[in-house]
Amino acid sequence: MGIFAFVFLSSSLFLFYFVFSDAADRITQSQSLSDGTNLVSKNGSFVLGFFSTGNSTNRYLGIWYNNIPVRTVVWVANWRNPIRDSSGVLMLNSSGSLVLLSQNKTIAWSASSTKEVGSPVVELLDSGNLVLREEDEENPGSYLWQSFDYPSDTWLPGMKLGWDLRTGFERRLTAWKSPDDPSPGELSCGIELHNYPEVVMKNGSKNYDRTGPWNGIGFSGAIGVKANQVYDFDFVSNKDEVYFIYHTIKNSVITRAVVNQTSYLYERYIWIEADKKWIPYMIQPQDKCDIYNLCGAYGNCIIGESPICQCIEGFKPRSTERWNPDDWAKGCVRTTELSCDDKDKIGFVKFVGLKLPDTTYSWVNKSMNLNECRVKCLNNCSCMAYSNTDIRDGGSGCALWYGDLIDIRQVAANGQDLYIRMPASKKVNQDKQKMKVIVAVATVIAVVFGVLLIAYCICKRKNFREKMRDKGMIDQNIDGQSEDLELPFFSLAIIAIATNKFSSNNKLGEGGFGLVYKGILADGQEIAVKRLSQNSRQGLSEFKNEVKSIAKLQHRNLVRLLGYCIEGEEKVLIYEYMPNGSLDSFIFDQMRSNIIGWSMRFNIICGIARGLLYLHEDSRLRIIHRDLKASNILLDSKMNPKISDFGMAKTFGGDQIEGNTNRVVGTYGYMAPEYAIDGLFSVKSDVFSFGILLLEIICGKKNRGSFHRDHSMNLVGHAWKSWKEGRILELIDTCLKDSCIMSELERCLHISFLCLQQHHEDRPNMSFVVMMLHSESSLLEPKEPCFYVGKTSPSSSKNQSSSTNEITITLLDGR
Repeated sequence: MGIFAFVFLSSSLFLFYFVFSDAADRITQSQSLSDGTNLVSKNGSFVLGFFSTGNSTNRYLGIWYNNIPVRTVVWVANWRNPIRDSSGVLMLNSSGSLVLLSQNKTIAWSASSTKEVGSPVVELLDSGNLVLREEDEENPGSYLWQSFDYPSDTWLPGMKLGWDLRTGFERRLTAWKSPDDPSPGELSCGIELHNYPEVVMKNGSKNYDRTGPWNGIGFSGAIGVKANQVYDFDFVSNKDEVYFIYHTIKNSVITRAVVNQTSYLYERYIWIEADKKWIPYMIQPQDKCDIYNLCGAYGNCIIGESPICQCIEGFKPRSTERWNPDDWAKGCVRTTELSCDDKDKIGFVKFVGLKLPDTTYSWVNKSMNLNECRVKCLNNCSCMAYSNTDIRDGGSGCALWYGDLIDIRQVAANGQDLYIRMPASKKVNQDKQKMKVIVAVATVIAVVFGVLLIAYCICKRKNFREKMRDKGMIDQNIDGQSEDLELPFFSLAIIAIATNKFSSNNKLGEGGFGLVYKGILADGQEIAVKRLSQNSRQGLSEFKNEVKSIAKLQHRNLVRLLGYCIEGEEKVLIYEYMPNGSLDSFIFDQMRSNIIGWSMRFNIICGIARGLLYLHEDSRLRIIHRDLKASNILLDSKMNPKISDFGMAKTFGGDQIEGNTNRVVGTYGYMAPEYAIDGLFSVKSDVFSFGILLLEIICGKKNRGSFHRDHSMNLVGHAWKSWKEGRILELIDTCLKDSCIMSELERCLHISFLCLQQHHEDRPNMSFVVMMLHSESSLLEPKEPCFYVGKTSPSSSKNQSSSTNEITITLLDGR
């Protein structure tokens, strides 16, 4: 009866309340929010209002993005108790509680403070957080209540996922039952409060997916949670709180994470304004090995193995007759039982690169070192394994596991060393095995030395044969196919397995000579697979050229070639995998360009310059790339640039720095004039391409096809005109205006014009470019660059004479 009296007293004041118009961001005790009106956060990012889902007439109070045309709800107040009509009203009652009333004045939802309230207000913040606070509160982060403490299915930046240990309060994500029903589903995600906490996704009461514990850098089993340019994250564990939190690196990036009952996935999305849609950025589980305890006790899940469930060393399948998916969950048992009577009969075997086991039965001491940890585990017969809790700076802290070890998998990133209790014989055998490996390595070294000696003799013989062939004394077709490419050979079968038979889901992109796929080798290593199409103009000679050009190159700004495959008509190159793709996918994309500010772009510019300098002057052979462009600059996980695609490269020995060709290859918009017209190429033609690339990075536009509305100039011409007229701010990428160091940017623009000089002798070499990028000395005044006149209409060009500034290269055999 008390609550109905409360409702009556609240509603008796209702006639004196007024409903405000949209665009307000708060409610006071003299105001209310009715169905049909909204609260809007100050910067316009989020809306609080009433909505329905699908064909349902049920009404919910919720928060969604304001400026995104696809209504995306991020929080629901009354998800357990919908209002059946449009009579809902949100108000602050006399005691300072926030209440949602339906038509019959019953409470559909309420929120109140445990503290005494004076003059409360409800405010929708720009973060999407709905807060109840004192109106005169000076601390902007002090709230009486906040929606971030009661998430539904969506995790927003700044929202804690975890526990307040002082009160025992948990913040946990819970999926909607379906896209049209926001009531709580079975799938949830939160932090499990073991001695060694970890994030666990549950289906009902059963574990469904587990990240593994935090190791100071990331979660030991969460492959997708790693350093990136979209958001940064942190895991906090102390006596007061345990939580996981993330923040966007740039305010212009909109990202959210959702637990989805329909797909049974944790999904992270990014809003792409240009396409007006959400795109998936990361999902969990990522593969079968992420499914909780798929392989049972002491089973190690390894993607690429057949079967994917393998017993760890020293164990065998519990089901000895067969080992298939029906039996994996039964797990593995020891091949030799442990003895607790004699510690001398016990040892530990080190396993590398693992997702650490389920931490339900674990013990942690953050002040111990690894040796103390080993002794602690050795002295307790129930302790089955130990590891560092923090892998930074060589490792620290101690974690112990008791009982069976479950939910282990092999991971390529974030994996840890785990020391598992074994009979001493296993440890002795492991030491013997190490000795065998050492002996084997020594043998291999001796053999390799002998092979190198033989190779030297063969090389001398090969040089003789090449001289004879050049004189027409040996048929060129005799030994063309048997050339040693000095790199590991991968069979087509191995590559097919790694790429899931060249599945379209693994496709990374498409180059001039074929498709590129992502692959995962049996050891978990990620690779990029360049499969040349059979219709490609790159023949066997170009293929071998690319292999030989890059095989021995070792520089942090050059992509690393891992191997190759030639089988029948198939020609495949295996590269290290670059998780952030190519530079053009950032600087020419309206949404993704916001991710890389000026500091990062300058680092990319300097990295490309260092890579070119190595090719031109510091590598064993002088290499001219001939196809330097934004799509051939790949970015690793830390956004470091790496020059790729050496199919068009030319290799010189000694002091040779230039050559000529009858077949001009490359990409329109990046070719130096002497190369496009006369087929003359040199290190200075690469410098010209670098100048174009430098300009594109600064402006965020392509040289070809980027024409100003007021004139017919291409990007080079427009940039030169803007620079000469002192209008640099109009030229640079708009997303750089808040982050750029103008003196640094202007210097880079100046250097680009020096690289784009009409005559190659006027251009600097790359050693001078690198020096200019890192110094503050005065620069030479550039002459007017070439190729600065842009596209003209077909009608106007008919009556014009040709010009060195308007060169048609469509008839050339360009790439």
